[in-house]
Amino acid sequence: MALVSADSRIAELLTELHQLIKQTQEERSRSEHNLVNIQKTHERMQTENKSLIPAHGKQCQGLPAALAHAVSCAYSAVSPYYRTKLRGLYTTAKADAEAECNILRKALDKIAEIKSLLEERRIAAKIAGLYNDSEPPRKTMRRGVLMTLLQQSAMTLPLWIGKPGDKPPPLCGAIPASGDYVAKPGDKVAARVKAVDGDEQWILAEVVSYSHATNKYEVDDIDEEGKERHTLSRRRIIPLPQWKANPETDPEALFQKEQLVLALYPQTTCFYRALIHTPPQRPQDDYSVLFEDTSYADGYSPPLNVAQRYVVACKEPKKK
Repeated sequence: MALVSADSRIAELLTELHQLIKQTQEERSRSEHNLVNIQKTHERMQTENKSLIPAHGKQCQGLPAALAHAVSCAYSAVSPYYRTKLRGLYTTAKADAEAECNILRKALDKIAEIKSLLEERRIAAKIAGLYNDSEPPRKTMRRGVLMTLLQQSAMTLPLWIGKPGDKPPPLCGAIPASGDYVAKPGDKVAARVKAVDGDEQWILAEVVSYSHATNKYEVDDIDEEGKERHTLSRRRIIPLPQWKANPETDPEALFQKEQLVLALYPQTTCFYRALIHTPPQRPQDDYSVLFEDTSYADGYSPPLNVAQRYVVACKEPKKK
């Protein structure tokens, strides 16, 4: 019943999202005329300024360079008429941009709600033992398929887009979860477990449940194909980022060069200690990291790319 309800709500949200996309296009088309006016106004200003240059060019001959430049700037300064006109045009453009931005934020909220419902539906189907062709049971998932899904999860991680003055929230980029945060069923985490040989390692896992009575999680190893389930204390769980941080607007929400982290080694489901080599420069960029590796002379691997989704803080001290 819950699955049917979720499907119905998703259909409603998709309809609302379609309407918001249409509104965005309508708003963009409406504001285009004003943007064209801004461009044409600047072109007219440049044309008029160029026509004045020959008139005062001879007057500048023989003047000191600084004074000649001042005279030239006076001729090319924005006139009161154009200053007033441009102020009005830019004020309108700013209002148009804010209106379009508000519609886009509503659309992003709809997308987030759709993704949340899809995740809830997946978990409900998993618990009920119901799987469709696009969501096979874990025990039948091939490793290549798993790696593709992990890559898609990293690519589709939403970018945090705050309003002016907003600070990135917990679980955005490098910002850790709050002290009382409890990961929800289905959330992906880095989990510290004992390996078959007795050593401990950090693995990529999915939360099954959390007990407030014992303060312990039950998690499934993403790569265990339905085998042993781990019961772990909170200190052995690190929630993964839920938003990518934008390097252009929120660089403080990213790990910085030479900072010690745990990063998912490419084509595996295990986290290893690494140093940040280069933080992302653009929203779509990955981290470049140096994994600790004793097989290299300096103790670190060559730079490897790891998505923001799979880089978390390492509280252990840096090896000397």
